[in-house]
This record gives sequence, C-alpha cells and structure tokens, in this order.
Amino acid sequence: MTLNRTIPPAFNGVEAINLIRPEHTAFANGCNLYSFNSGGQELVRIEWIFNNLRFNPAKPLLNVAVNTMLTEGTNTLTSAEIADKVDFYGAFLQVDYSYDTSQVTLYSLTKHLPQILPIIRDVITDSVFPEKELATYVRNQQQKLAVSLQKNDFVARRIFNRAVNGDNIYGLTAEPEHYRSIVREDLLTHFKEMYQPGNCTIILAGKIEKLHIDLLAEHFEKGWENGAKTADAVQEAIKPAAEKFYYTQKEGALQSAIRIGMPFINRTHPDFPGMQVLNTLLGGYFGSRLMANIREDKGYTYGIGSGVSSFKQGGSFFIASEVGADVCKAAVSEIEKEVNLLKNELVAEEELSLVRNFMLGSLLGSLENVFSHADKFKNLYFSNLDYDYYERYTNTVKSITAEELQQLAQKYWNFDEFYKVIVGKY
Repeated sequence: MTLNRTIPPAFNGVEAINLIRPEHTAFANGCNLYSFNSGGQELVRIEWIFNNLRFNPAKPLLNVAVNTMLTEGTNTLTSAEIADKVDFYGAFLQVDYSYDTSQVTLYSLTKHLPQILPIIRDVITDSVFPEKELATYVRNQQQKLAVSLQKNDFVARRIFNRAVNGDNIYGLTAEPEHYRSIVREDLLTHFKEMYQPGNCTIILAGKIEKLHIDLLAEHFEKGWENGAKTADAVQEAIKPAAEKFYYTQKEGALQSAIRIGMPFINRTHPDFPGMQVLNTLLGGYFGSRLMANIREDKGYTYGIGSGVSSFKQGGSFFIASEVGADVCKAAVSEIEKEVNLLKNELVAEEELSLVRNFMLGSLLGSLENVFSHADKFKNLYFSNLDYDYYERYTNTVKSITAEELQQLAQKYWNFDEFYKVIVGKY
C-alpha cells in the first residue's frame, strides 16, 4: 500500500488522563507509605517527606537549614562517609526544601536497598549538625546571598514574595544576620520535633516487590518512635502588605526586573483549573500573549511569563520579566494592556483551542514514567484532594468557554490592585 503524503495524519485529542494509583501502607508509628509499582528496570525512587514546622520569625531559617544539613553527619557517619557509601552503590541522595515540606530523596537499584536504607535511617533519625559543617554552611550561604543580592531579578522576587505573603514562611527573605544567628542547639531541637514518623510520608515508586515494603518497615517502622512533642506544622495565614508599589533604583542598570501580581487562590479552589487556562493564555507558555507582544513584537525582553503558585495556606499569581531599563515603563503599560484585553474581549476560538491542546499535551507528556505519576499524587495528597481533581482539571481545560474565561479575568484581575515591584530603572 502506497502512503498518500498529501493527507495529513489523523489528530486525536486527549480524552482522559489515566493515573497510576498507589498502594497505601500505614505503619504503626504513624508514618504513611504510598507505593507506585511500575517499570521494567530494577530501580526505585524513595521520598521521605516532612511537613515544615510552624514558621518562627525570630528564627526564620530553621526549616531550610535543618533540611540542607541533614547529610552533614550523624553520630556514626561523617558527611564524607555518607557520600562515599551512597556513591559506592551507584545511588543518588539529595535533600530538597519547599515552603510547605522538606524531603529526602533516594534513587537506587533495588538490589542495593538492604545496604543503603540503614544509611538513610541514620540520616533521618540521628543527624547531629556538626559545628564545623555548620560554620561552613553559614559562610557559604552568606556568600551566595551577597552575590544574589546583586541580581535585580533576585531582589525583585524577594520584595514581591514578602509584600504578597507577609512575614511568614512564604514571604521568607533571608538576611545575613539570620544566618549568623543559627546555633547548633536550635537545629537539634527543630530536627527532633520535625523529623519523626508522625510527620513523615514515604513515597516509593519503581519496580517494587513485597520485600521492598518489608525493608522499609524494618528501618522506618520498627524502633522509630515519635518524640515527646508533636510536630506543629500549621503555618500562619498569609497577610499581604498594605503598600502595593515597590521601586528599588539601581544606578547604571541596563535592565530592570519586573514582578507584578497578587495573593491568589490555591489548588483547592474550584476556580483554580480555569485560572490555569487563563494564565496560560496570558503568559504561561512560549506562545502566550505576553511573549507575543513584549518579546516578539516590541523586543523589550528575551523572556516574560506568568504563573500561579499553590501553597497550603493560599497561593500567588505573578508576572515576571527583565526588560531594558529604558523601556521598563512601556513594558509595564503593555502588561496592563494584555491583562485588560482578557477582561474586555473574548478569546478567539482558534487561540483557545491551541492553548487547550498545549495544556492537555503537557499534562499527558508529564506522565512519562512512574515517578511522574507519583509527583501528581503528591500534588493531591499535600493539598488534601482526591483523584477527581485531575478529572475536573482536564474537563475544565477541554470545555471552558471564552465567556467563562472573561468572567474569571474580571473576577480576579484588577491591575490597579496588583502588587508591582521594579528593581533597576523606571
């Protein structure tokens, strides 16, 4: 049969997103294990995820400092020994911090888990934060901060986060004196309260057998007990600043950093999926209106985008870019114009169809392996949502109308009320 190259291949839209659902194992000590069994290779990813403790403005860096220094030594292993042992078995170990949670992540071949899990158990239950490593951490972080504070986009992001979120974990802006005030005793106290089984969720993904579940139970159920004090992981409500405009002048600046936005709804709100569509139209992908106008047409910047962040205690909507200092005012005016166009004019069906296909394709493409499915589950689990969320999300993307998008823009976007941060020249 001869292929007729004058006929384009058939295009099929995304009908449904089929997510792998985990098996749940509740350990007797309060730790919860969720396992995703799939894959052809003898490889697993294991994540130990802990809710951050309530933010303390007097000691604002404890959550991030404790997480970052977990692998710096235990009572039986130095940081070098931890790294050498993990490397010997071809595994990869990292620690990650986010506003709401901190986690330890291990990638390993399943055959080496009997040797590696005792190391992770030691890190999670017996870290000691040696004074020498603490001094190095403080020095390095102060140096990184000094360098970052010379970058306009970094400064703008700090000012914006503090203004939109207030003096809490989401608005954290580290200062040199915060690092200098970190003491080992505070790290140990914070560690004992936060890193306990009742505050831990383990997510296991890969090619899993019962013996791997049993291994995790052996090391993270037996003999691992909760401390005398329950982890207080409830964060304060977001309290935005009254001031809406922030300008930091930098003499001689060739570029100005722009950050514009507002406190926003999070993933638990019914309008969130629709706002994701609206945000994508505005600045959420390379073909967005902001990119077409301010980069492609005006040439003010190499890149501009918008996004929606979801936290446990709310969220934020933001537009961010760096533009030539001489065109900063013009760029802000064009941003306002694009926001208002979505409020005042209906989106053409052709443009909306393009965004729909992009969003559904991106979602489908993000599920390339079992680890991706576990990541989607984390979004649900830590937002107290069920799997119906993704069904509602895909249905919204496929069915939302131009009229509904305009109503959302009118409901949430008032450019005069947006927080505006400019660092550079204006």
